[in-house]
Amino acid sequence: MTLFDQFNSWKTPKAVDGIVDYSPATVARRRSELASFQARLPDFAVAKWDRHQQVDYLAVRAQMDLQDFTLNITKPWARDPGMYIDDLQRLAYVDLPLDTTARPPFQARLKSIPAYLAQARINLDSVAADYADLAIHSLSNGDGVGHGMPYRSVEPAGLMGWFADLRARAATQQPDLLPDIDAAQAAIAGFRDWLVTSRPGMTTAAGVGKPAYDWFLHHVRLMPYTSDEIVTLAERELERHWANYATERHRNRNLPELELPKSAEEYEAQLAGTDAKIRKWLKDEEIITIPDYIPASYQEVGFNAPWVVRPNGPMFWEQVQFRDVSPDHLHATFPGHRFDGMTGRRVTHPIRRHINDSGRTEGWGFYLEESAVQLGLFDDRPRTRELIYIFGLFRAARTIGDVKMQRNEMTVGQAMEFWKEWTPYLDDNVARVDAGIYIRRPPGYGMTYTIGSIQLQKMLVDRRRQLGEKFSIKDFHDYLMNTGRLPVSLLHYDLTGNDEEVRRLWTHVPLAKAMQTTGG
Repeated sequence: MTLFDQFNSWKTPKAVDGIVDYSPATVARRRSELASFQARLPDFAVAKWDRHQQVDYLAVRAQMDLQDFTLNITKPWARDPGMYIDDLQRLAYVDLPLDTTARPPFQARLKSIPAYLAQARINLDSVAADYADLAIHSLSNGDGVGHGMPYRSVEPAGLMGWFADLRARAATQQPDLLPDIDAAQAAIAGFRDWLVTSRPGMTTAAGVGKPAYDWFLHHVRLMPYTSDEIVTLAERELERHWANYATERHRNRNLPELELPKSAEEYEAQLAGTDAKIRKWLKDEEIITIPDYIPASYQEVGFNAPWVVRPNGPMFWEQVQFRDVSPDHLHATFPGHRFDGMTGRRVTHPIRRHINDSGRTEGWGFYLEESAVQLGLFDDRPRTRELIYIFGLFRAARTIGDVKMQRNEMTVGQAMEFWKEWTPYLDDNVARVDAGIYIRRPPGYGMTYTIGSIQLQKMLVDRRRQLGEKFSIKDFHDYLMNTGRLPVSLLHYDLTGNDEEVRRLWTHVPLAKAMQTTGG
């Protein structure tokens, strides 16, 4: 525990005036510090531990390997100008006026922006072509999706637009901030001009390459599959979901299509009705425990897609969500991400409460969608089953694109076109945002929806066969909510004792040695 506590405190770089130092000297120091943590891991006599402690050990080792990979392979401070853009855009969302407590740190961050972006130009010495294009786009264009952003009737045009929005609000609400905002805007414009001018020399590939990706799957994602196996699984899932979609469309051919709501009031009534229906279904069908601390209304829990009227019509997620909120409500709200997050914050285990693996979280969200079909939630909503299959085929297509982008077999543009070819309703903006997420986050995030769900299904099968008629799906789901969001392979072993997947994870090849062997 002492080692993990020290590492966990170290892993997030400390900010000064809200700005993290990514200078070469600081990065070199952090590489050395990480090596010291890693050197202490082999001292433990892990073979003598019980399986639950072994799970914790593997989880901690994977977290250290993630830091190793970030410091030595992905290196976003050197390869991805979007890292700096994202950081600054969040700053512009602030509500004004700021009180006397909040104003000084905010103003200090504003004042630091010119120096921050000047250092960014020095740090960014190996920018990938796709990263450059995504960054240039996001500097001057809204993303057309808006997740995580404050609502505006007209979306601000990227980072520059959000700082213009901030300036307009400051002019009437806190004018003493205007000189610092003006200086920040000038620095941002200069950063954009530098990127555009430098773009012809930014030609490297954005993906990490196949050897590094497969190392990451084994050592960090703790996946039981290689990238080739993941593509095969995803291709099969894409065909299966498309077949289900096609046959469901035929089955429902004489039924009216689901229509978009005509007003915010109609949409909000649908949200309230769906939330109540799902809660009742979960309880009546004994699918999962709803703890007393979970808020009683969807407004308190939160939801993904507010009512928005866009000049060019709804984007992909709204095309589905506005027709029937059920698929995304299950995935993202109840009992998906927001419910999952609330239960996760109650986990008291000193290691597991700090780990949040997307194979578990996104796998759970996606697992819920098709499970709801199997468990009868949509028996009276046959057209909604079509939306479930659209979500399923999109996630399978994204898995293929995610792997191939990271292996440098597809560019961002090619992945976008592939997804649009296979996915009903999909638009350029959602395709671009998703491609940007999956090529820029730690590798494999995009594939964890489909593959994490497959792993959870396998875990359910093994537990059902282990317990026979004593198996309870409610107990299975409650275990997932209450145990921590570890990689599914570890949860599988922790719950069942079946070490089929974990056995191979004990083979550990240090990243530097693996890349030396493969020429990476």
